[in-house]
Amino acid sequence: MHASKFFISTLKEAPSDAEVVSHKLMTRAGMIRKLAGGIYNYMPMGLRVIRKIEGIIRDEMNRAGAIELLMPLIQPAELWQETGRWDKMGPEMLRVKDRHDRDFIIQPTSEEVVTDIARAEIHSWRQLPKNFYHIQTKFRDERRPRFGVMRGREFTMKDAYSFDRDDEAAGRSYDIMFDAYMRIFRRLGLEFRAVAADTGAIGGSRSHEFQVIADTGEDLIAWCPDSDYAANIELAQATSLIAERAAPAQTLAKAPTPGKARCEDVAELLGLPLDRTVKSLVLATDKEGKTELWLLMLRGDHELNEVKATKLAGLKEGFRFATEAEIVEHFGCKPGYLGPVGLKKPVHVIADLTVANMSDFVTGANEVDAHLTGVNWGRDLPEPEAVADLRNVVEGDPSPDGKGRLAIQRGIEVGHVFFLGTKYSEAMNCTYLDETGKPRTMVMGCYGIGVTRLVGAAIEQNHDERGIIWPQSIAPFEVVICPVGWSKSEQVRETATRLYAELTAAGFDVMLDDRDERPGVMFADWELIGVPHRITVGERGLKEGVIEYQNRRDAAAQKVAPDAVRALLGEPA
Repeated sequence: MHASKFFISTLKEAPSDAEVVSHKLMTRAGMIRKLAGGIYNYMPMGLRVIRKIEGIIRDEMNRAGAIELLMPLIQPAELWQETGRWDKMGPEMLRVKDRHDRDFIIQPTSEEVVTDIARAEIHSWRQLPKNFYHIQTKFRDERRPRFGVMRGREFTMKDAYSFDRDDEAAGRSYDIMFDAYMRIFRRLGLEFRAVAADTGAIGGSRSHEFQVIADTGEDLIAWCPDSDYAANIELAQATSLIAERAAPAQTLAKAPTPGKARCEDVAELLGLPLDRTVKSLVLATDKEGKTELWLLMLRGDHELNEVKATKLAGLKEGFRFATEAEIVEHFGCKPGYLGPVGLKKPVHVIADLTVANMSDFVTGANEVDAHLTGVNWGRDLPEPEAVADLRNVVEGDPSPDGKGRLAIQRGIEVGHVFFLGTKYSEAMNCTYLDETGKPRTMVMGCYGIGVTRLVGAAIEQNHDERGIIWPQSIAPFEVVICPVGWSKSEQVRETATRLYAELTAAGFDVMLDDRDERPGVMFADWELIGVPHRITVGERGLKEGVIEYQNRRDAAAQKVAPDAVRALLGEPA
């Protein structure tokens, strides 16, 4: 490709609404242009990156035996009504009507459509297993689209769906996709982790996220440097930090704590470590016109994991935080000084694993400006109704696999694999006939990769003060040749053209910058765009028999003979 025949539209300044590095650099590098909130034009430079990502995904999906098709962007409401998601999905699902007043949606995902295909086309056990995938536009009407392509409303996604005879076969399909994803992200050249994750709104019983490691990531990942354990903070298991409950050593006493409603302030006032305090969180459930309150107890230095709370018996169907009036009715006190001792009305008391093994701890006294010290289970209050893992893990916690300590880092979710089971196939009567001629429900898996989100994630992980640093496999161009004095020197033109032809023939994706710009302009453009290899051809260097080569990650260029530059480039992507 010659620059004079391409479209290069770099900017010196980022738009004022750009909050994260990837949004700023993609705009400045001429890869995207905003059309509306969360909706972007993908310019030629950015589209080249997207196509390379899609190519790697297609290679590995096909290698894994998946079959590509294409499902429509617009889907009829009837399919979503069959699964109940027409009512369950919130306003992020964009609903539209056609001229006949029929309901449709602009697809956020395709479980219903692909299940409809399977039930219409797959009839016998002999046709299984099958895995269909497509790379298609999705739309989710985010309340507040931000971060450029990281949280846009319109985006490109690869989603795949497997259909199997039973759980065992579906598990094999899941493993095949998991391995394919590992190969995909390795080929993309990104630092990533596959982490155990919650199944969320999609449903299912087994789930892994693929997280690109980046300090700007919205997700927290807990992982063990000494083992293979890794999980999203929502799912990471927190073990009890106290192996066995000690016998009481203090008497129960009331301590004045005027104006100290936070555990941190109470601990400071009483001269105690924060981990001697216990915080009380009050939830409420509304069932059949009856409201029940739930007191969740966590150590003062720990935070509630709401995803874990949704797994508790009694809270699985949904909960809310209790109102102040409900709290006063049951505890006799406003929030800030709550505790499990001396309740006015019964509540369900659930203790975190660590709290259940604590003794001589501090809680609210259910009296304004007062706390209780020396509180002990069994002596001062009944044993908790239930004991469960309620908290987020923290740096240094024991790894659940017993092989070291947990570390915490940030990540950007770019892929997710789910074992769906029969959630959708059962709702849509997606069956096949087994060897005996009996109908059986197909077992499904779901596998997604955010294609356009990957572009942003790669930049968040790979950039410096000069611009983007692309992994070679997904760079818009692998090599850029910058001739200094293109229009003035025949020798420069001949050498640059020869190198372009040789490297292109060797399989490299090469850009020859024949715009006849000043060196500073060319260098700034290509450092901003992030091309991995830059070759500079100048008349002065050619008189000495050398050209300059600089890797995008290097601080300075090196002088090499023209014939030696090929070896510095390694192999083409």
